[in-house]
Parts: sequence; structure tokens; C-alpha cells
Amino acid sequence: MAELDTSGGGKHKGGKVRSKKASTRVDLTAMVDLAFLLITFFMFTTTLNKPKAMNLAMPDNSVIKNQLPVAESRTMTILLGAHNKVEWYMGLPGKSAPTVDGYGPNGLRKALIDNGNQVASTHAAPDNFMIVLIKPSDKSTYENLVATLDEMSITAVKSYAIVKILPIEVDALKSQGNY
Repeated sequence: MAELDTSGGGKHKGGKVRSKKASTRVDLTAMVDLAFLLITFFMFTTTLNKPKAMNLAMPDNSVIKNQLPVAESRTMTILLGAHNKVEWYMGLPGKSAPTVDGYGPNGLRKALIDNGNQVASTHAAPDNFMIVLIKPSDKSTYENLVATLDEMSITAVKSYAIVKILPIEVDALKSQGNY
């Protein structure tokens, strides 16, 4: 509501009569109410970012089943260490020196693609694909595990598992300064 202030004008120096000046004053209470109504309307009608989640099926550890033998040339083990570094090797631990890499297209992703292609070309059967074992250490971060799972999704690795790290693998991380 607009109010009209009619005060002012009285007699001053010399007794001259001056005309009354009308000053306007605008009451902004209704405007503030409208602004808060609009803010709440837009807050309730907007869509927030939807969380992005990846399906991860974890096996039941209470039941021990017979395991099928897998050729060691088909397995790639990824060790998640400290300082955003990752080490990987093909086969069994201790038989080959692990390779230290970083994350991203020129690091872990390139290693996954190259090793996957090598396994696919070496083994002629269609069901012989690369199996990846992801082993996070105590010094790795949750972000590193998520980045590794993202790389599994990007490179379309058919079979991967998150398993406990072995003491010999912790020693390998320590020898490279990644633990």
C-alpha cells in the first residue's frame, strides 16, 4: 500500500508561506511476501540433481561354494594404494612386478583395455574374458574405489570383484612407496 505523507510546509524564516510538499512513502510489505512466495514456489517445483548410483552385487560370504579354476593369464589384479596411485599385475602375486599407474584415460583405463584385448586374443573361447580383482588397501580412499569402479564400467569389463588385499600385495605397495 502506498501512503501519502502530508506533513511539512510550516512557517520558517521571514514568515513566508510555502506550499505543502507531498512526499510519497511506499510500503513494501506485500512485495516481500510475494518474493518469498515465488522463492518457495520455485524451490518446490525445481528438480534437484538425481543421485547417480552403480549397481554392485556383493556375494554372500557365509556360504562357501566350490570355485572353478581360472587361468592365471586371465586375471588382472588392481591394488589401490595411497597418493592416488594404483598398481596392477597380471597373474598371481609375486610372479610379475606390478606396474604403477594413475587413474584416467592414459593410466588404468589404457591398462584395462590393453590387457582385455590381449586376453581376448590369447584365449579363443568366447567365454574366456578377463577377470579383474580390485583390492583396496587401508591407505586408499573411497574416491579411488569409485574411480576404479567407473573404469570397470567405461571399459565394459564383464567380471570383476572387490576382495581383501593379501600381505604380499601390501608389501608390494610398500616397496613402491604407495602405502
